[in-house]
Amino acid sequence: MNVTVLGSGSWGTALSLLLARNGHKVLLLGRDPEEIAVLNARRENLRYLPGFVLPDSVRYGLLAEHHETAEMTVVAVPSGAVRDVVSEVAGEHPLVVVASKGLEAGSGKMMTEVVGEALPNAEVGAISGPNLAIEIVRGIPTAALVAFTNEDAADQVRLAFNCRTFRTYMTDDVVGVELAGALKNVIAVGAGMSDGLGFGDNTKGAFLARGLKESISLGMRMGARLETFLGIAGVGDLFATAASHLSRNYRAGRLMGQGKSMEEALEEIGQVVEGFTTSQSVQMLAKKYDVEMPVFLAIESVIHGKMDPLRAVGMLMERTTPTEGLPILDRQTGIGD
Repeated sequence: MNVTVLGSGSWGTALSLLLARNGHKVLLLGRDPEEIAVLNARRENLRYLPGFVLPDSVRYGLLAEHHETAEMTVVAVPSGAVRDVVSEVAGEHPLVVVASKGLEAGSGKMMTEVVGEALPNAEVGAISGPNLAIEIVRGIPTAALVAFTNEDAADQVRLAFNCRTFRTYMTDDVVGVELAGALKNVIAVGAGMSDGLGFGDNTKGAFLARGLKESISLGMRMGARLETFLGIAGVGDLFATAASHLSRNYRAGRLMGQGKSMEEALEEIGQVVEGFTTSQSVQMLAKKYDVEMPVFLAIESVIHGKMDPLRAVGMLMERTTPTEGLPILDRQTGIGD
């Protein structure tokens, strides 16, 4: 299969290497001329994934200079760049899989919605799971969930990515997969804050459970399925992101828990921290769908300097709600309320 990957960062590079190992011909497109020049000269992403040489089946180029038709297009840029990058794409792109995890700032739209608006004739879906880039290129086993409303498209994408070290499953719950992947970034920031404050595993366990509950409440209100949040794209991705020092979101949160500002944390991380931007979009969706999300509100307040981390913890611990408030699942219909 001829595959175009949009995004020459760590995620785009990792997926390009995975697809090339699976026998596909890959065109990796970026927007930075210097970065693409280094990739062409060294066949290695020295900035993000040094030490991993990409095979000859991976070509590199600038987004503005390529107008080729792809059998499958993978979007692997930060969520804030998705609309601009996809709008620049030329050529035919009938099958698009979004690997970016986030919500669009200002609109709160999911990435598949954004891509669908830019490429209205494409079949658009998503792929998500516990997929840290460095572990994928090292060939460490993991799994992912492919989501399309079209079953044939889902199966085609699933087979393209599937291999001995990257097990793929498929679903038609695009909303659930996208939301779970975006919301876990915010929870991971909060988990990092908890560790940065010096709290223990009890605190983090309770925090993750409450964050997951709020994610499920919003997701089911938006039409997602509970099972998605309890699977690979939900709990699986959340655990990997919120418990790993390889996660930018966790590391950024830890820095903020230690007293650094959002700007200082971003400078030290040196890459996009999706949870920072998504935290504001979540508040927009919570208001729109009338879902109470105190954990997400506390994290957003700390990220954007509205509240001290310890005060945010106090706010959560002092809440008067006596019940856990989990969504009720109807065993006959599978619909929660």
